[in-house]
Amino acid sequence: MLIGATALLLGGGGLAAYATTALAGNQTTPGTASGHQHTASGITISCPDVGERLRTVPRSAQLPVSKGLSALDKQVHDAYHKMMGGSGTAVMAPLKAQREKTIKMMVTAIAKNTKRPGYLIKMSGCTTKPVTEGAGAGGNDSTKTVKEGWYQGQTPNQTQDDQQGQQQGQQGQDPNQQDPNQQGQGQQGQAGGPSPDDFVDITTVQPNADAPPFAAPKGGNASTGTFTTECGRNEDGHFNSDNVIVTPGVSNGAHHTHDYVGNKATDAFADDNKLAASDTTCNNGDQSTHYWPVLRKLDGNAEQKPGAAQDANVGTTLTPATVTLKFRGSQVGQVEAMPRFMKIITGDAKAFTNGTKNANASWSCTGFEDRQLKDKYPLCPEGSQVVRTFAFQNCWNGRDIDSGNHRDHVAFSDQNGVCPSGFKAIPQLTQRITYDVPQGQSFAVDSFPEQLHKPVTDHGDFINVMPDQLMSKAVDCINSGRNCT
Repeated sequence: MLIGATALLLGGGGLAAYATTALAGNQTTPGTASGHQHTASGITISCPDVGERLRTVPRSAQLPVSKGLSALDKQVHDAYHKMMGGSGTAVMAPLKAQREKTIKMMVTAIAKNTKRPGYLIKMSGCTTKPVTEGAGAGGNDSTKTVKEGWYQGQTPNQTQDDQQGQQQGQQGQDPNQQDPNQQGQGQQGQAGGPSPDDFVDITTVQPNADAPPFAAPKGGNASTGTFTTECGRNEDGHFNSDNVIVTPGVSNGAHHTHDYVGNKATDAFADDNKLAASDTTCNNGDQSTHYWPVLRKLDGNAEQKPGAAQDANVGTTLTPATVTLKFRGSQVGQVEAMPRFMKIITGDAKAFTNGTKNANASWSCTGFEDRQLKDKYPLCPEGSQVVRTFAFQNCWNGRDIDSGNHRDHVAFSDQNGVCPSGFKAIPQLTQRITYDVPQGQSFAVDSFPEQLHKPVTDHGDFINVMPDQLMSKAVDCINSGRNCT
């Protein structure tokens, strides 16, 4: 049945037509859940994440680097498209050549004003990855507790280490030497994902979230207050497929659709001055930007535009039922103010192929939020809403409002609330979003096509544009143990 959908793709219908057929659930194969079908090849494309390895990006190189990162994503998108269309692993050599040319352009732009990052060119080659394989190096069980590795510096148990070694071995094998017995096995779901195996009944999960960020900081030295900012739930329909933090100046730099609250000017071209001059949906004059990938109902609705069906994201966009944006304190002492225009991303949109080093997805259901899932979508009881929670980094290096890979200037504390050496505690933002979704395996998060809409790829973004006086108020509330809005 999938052959028919692929023929539609090759016959000029485009990626959107292919994705529509797959996600609508119009065709099934024996032995699969209703509305799901086996993928054509059982593999996806896994490429080294050049953006993660960036360190210093001079201002003069920012636009060329943004264009390069977006081009790299588009190249993988097109190669995956061709692979699913029947080209198989023949796409890998041309993909490497394209990536090498693009990375060299980025390296040249960076080297004009700082040390040449030649190591990036070694990241041109990609491999294939079985879709039945887990999230890769650093992966842990979806029901792990905070103490088993939520924060930096925590080591998984031996069983998990063994699993990681197996996954690393599988990822490192020759892309042309895939085990044919692995392909097409298991419940792989729609071509492009998600899979039935990506969902789990939340009532079968054991409680695992009894510490921060899902429980308030506590202890004699803890800063126990909170500051909550009200920004609505995107009633105005502020959507785009840009990513102003990672690929500023490039339209459709995210290749998936983002859902926004807060600053109304946020798009790929919004610099700090534009954000500071913008209106906002938040109270108290808070002009901060909050965004995350949209959640879609898998009903086959194909919007013919970038970030949607043109990037293999098909289905009706779900509007959040509620959005809660709360800042909390530290377990070990007082927090310091965030600087204005600080940019933070949490989670990893490419975690399925990158591994879970930077993954920070948290899925649950209302009434069951003591149970958090890292790499599964929750199946909630009737009357319970799906919950996404993004707990942001709570330590800052005290100098930079951003960094080359948009991660190095911030960090997570350890499970006791202690920041890494050289970092200081800042208010920890938690974005909590709830949704009313149809019962069953009926929804998925937007993603890059090769990430297969895996729940582990969920991520959140934040730009602090609070006026300094408002940030001072938030810090004072947190440090004095008060709950403020």
